[in-house]
Amino acid sequence: MSEVFTDIVLGASWTVLGYTLLMDTIMFTLVLLGARRVAEARHWKGAEGHGEIFASPLTPAVSLLIPAHDEEAGILDTLRAALGQRYPSLEVVLVDDGSTDRTFELVAERYRLTEINPRRTASLPVNGEILSVHRATTGDPLVVIRKSSVGQKSDALNAALNHARHPLVCMLDADSLLEEDALLRVARPFVEDPDNVIAAGGVIRAANGALTDRGTVVEPRLSRNWLVRIQAVEYLRSFLLGRTGWADANALLIISGAFGLFRRDLVVEIGGLDHRSLGEDADLVVSMLAHQQRAGAPHRVVFVPEPVCWTEVPETLRVLGRQRRRWSHGLAQLLWKHRRMIGNPRFGAVGTMALPFFLVFELLGPVVEIFGLASVALAAGLGILDLGIAAVMVGLALAVGTLLSTTAIAVEVLTYRRYRRGRDLLALVMAAVVENVGYRQVHAWFRLRGLMAALARRKPVWTAMPRVGFSGDPAPAERLVPLG
Repeated sequence: MSEVFTDIVLGASWTVLGYTLLMDTIMFTLVLLGARRVAEARHWKGAEGHGEIFASPLTPAVSLLIPAHDEEAGILDTLRAALGQRYPSLEVVLVDDGSTDRTFELVAERYRLTEINPRRTASLPVNGEILSVHRATTGDPLVVIRKSSVGQKSDALNAALNHARHPLVCMLDADSLLEEDALLRVARPFVEDPDNVIAAGGVIRAANGALTDRGTVVEPRLSRNWLVRIQAVEYLRSFLLGRTGWADANALLIISGAFGLFRRDLVVEIGGLDHRSLGEDADLVVSMLAHQQRAGAPHRVVFVPEPVCWTEVPETLRVLGRQRRRWSHGLAQLLWKHRRMIGNPRFGAVGTMALPFFLVFELLGPVVEIFGLASVALAAGLGILDLGIAAVMVGLALAVGTLLSTTAIAVEVLTYRRYRRGRDLLALVMAAVVENVGYRQVHAWFRLRGLMAALARRKPVWTAMPRVGFSGDPAPAERLVPLG
């Protein structure tokens, strides 16, 4: 019996090490694909420059949708950046989703809002009561909708879609700042391939620590908070290279809700955003892909590595834990809802590559990691683990994980070089090393709790989260976010 137990413990130990190496190897392949694509995009001018796209009458107009709940700390900066976009035809639809702070009052004062009786452009279901609709009298193309909150970001976005007038809709988080030409760049695929492109996304980066002025990131800087620094590395790896690699393989599943551009007619056709989903952004993309595939219609989801959206990231483990539990819970909902697509060749690379990867390595990954780490510790404690071989395997796994992040940092340095201070680049490299020891394991625990919440079919609970805001606002505000 003891020999069987020993075999089980050793087998589990080696399984988790092999699993980690396999996952990192796949990710490294995606990173290499992404790095190649970023290099090509950096040097390729294309048939038309952005100036021609800006001046072209064929460039589709965009409705920029911003759901906001208790966002007084940064809402004016976000609106300045949104309304200051270099884009030929744009409207901004802000939804004040039951704010209990001064979000609406600040916007009303700054843009001299007046109440209107608008004509709705769609009839998507909205659970919260629409209280009033307002328009700016300052000459800015801004519409503000006030509604009661039902604790769902998707409900606020559906309310915005019902009043959006333009053929493309861009969904933007209320704690985000767009660079001046971000919308123009992310809209380019729709201009160059209007018959096939249904959605496009851009790069998200951590705004914490950056110097900002009235909605503009004047100088990107890295926060002194090590948790933020590690997330900055995560975002570089995930957005700059990971999603670029998935898009290169025609298997991109996720366009971040913080900054994504979609065909409005198709979003309305599938019924808007699913109010039951915590991962409404990913669910929207997969639903659009599934709808187009079943209809036999062309569809491409594009990731553009140039346009940048700066967003505030969690600064404490407690807040980060809420966010990552919610993400894991939402991923479980997504995979269950679209389970018939998993492994189905009818859905191309999305069905045969992306969904299986997210199931095995993203959703179930924390189960394997936590169970495997416990097995390794147990085997070492019982003296049945070959420490020499284990040290080599663990070292290899850590080296591959660090290589993933340092490759992303190297691509950033050689291409866009947003972080120009030497100490920021050094801090990024150090964060890439630290991430694999401690943070990765804690992150796995957060994700495991999100999966457990999904399996238990727990309803998300909303609670307060500190908001720092931009430009170094000294007084944090409170906003509500869902817990996974």
